[in-house]
Amino acid sequence: MSKRSVAIPLVAVLATAAGCALFASGDKDSAAPLERTTLRVGVGNPIDTAPLRIAVAAGKFKDAGLDVRLVDVGADEAVQKLAAGDIDVTFASDVSLFRAAAGGTALQLQGEAYTAGSNTMALVTLPGSDYTVPTAKKAPKIAVNMPDDVGALAARSVLGTAGVDVGKIQFKQIPFDRMPAALQAGEADAALMVEPFITRAEKDLGAHILADGARGATLDFPISGYAASKPFAQANPRTLAAFRAALGAAQQAAADPAVVREALPKFSDIDATTAALISLGSYPTSVNGVRLQRVADLMHNSGLLGDRLDVQALLPGTNGN
Repeated sequence: MSKRSVAIPLVAVLATAAGCALFASGDKDSAAPLERTTLRVGVGNPIDTAPLRIAVAAGKFKDAGLDVRLVDVGADEAVQKLAAGDIDVTFASDVSLFRAAAGGTALQLQGEAYTAGSNTMALVTLPGSDYTVPTAKKAPKIAVNMPDDVGALAARSVLGTAGVDVGKIQFKQIPFDRMPAALQAGEADAALMVEPFITRAEKDLGAHILADGARGATLDFPISGYAASKPFAQANPRTLAAFRAALGAAQQAAADPAVVREALPKFSDIDATTAALISLGSYPTSVNGVRLQRVADLMHNSGLLGDRLDVQALLPGTNGN
């Protein structure tokens, strides 16, 4: 055999080895380390955030290389704490997130938290009330926890669909835990409550549901989600991708309502009896721009947003996000 015939297979072997090295190098680059391993995540409503809380307690985020530290934030301070850098990701209602984005706050959505189910939010009255059907009052006084959040949006939608002039609705800002007392005192004709306050009012006071808040335009309505500031998201794409993947798995695990009902008493003031009775919505496993656009469009049509907001632009991987 000539020297030339030996050289050709040798070159082929060397080329193959070099090729393997190239691919191996590429694999190594694709598995680049997370930019950071600790995330401060703001949390609120225990029902909405149940999958996240359960997964953190079970070490699921640690399995993904993340040390997620939960920080309780009020509904009216989540976006401000995010903008101030006090937290890295925050839970908030979709309405508050979209209102902030429309106002110029640069956000990137990281996940959907909760979607409304039947009677998970509802207009509630007490026994003996003369407000027995949505159209019984032309200018109803409606208690809401915040005048420009999802409760007021749902109340306008439900009452408007029933035939009430939404311009005549009188909203009264009252915290959820004070709503039953406000109804008893005549401060409001009905209260837009969410769980577990609906179940507690039914159980303790014999409250009635005047109208389901999750029907018509708000049927299967997206309620809340998670977001990071856009600068933080751009600086930590791999960290947030790992967070989104682990969150999606956590949301999937919560598809079984029994998982949520069993866990709620462990990290909230919801007792086991109430947890067994509450109405539950669903926990989306990924961010869906089309689904979320419903919220922004209803906000725009209701006057909460002056201009139409393109939710797709807030999703990871779009418009520089």
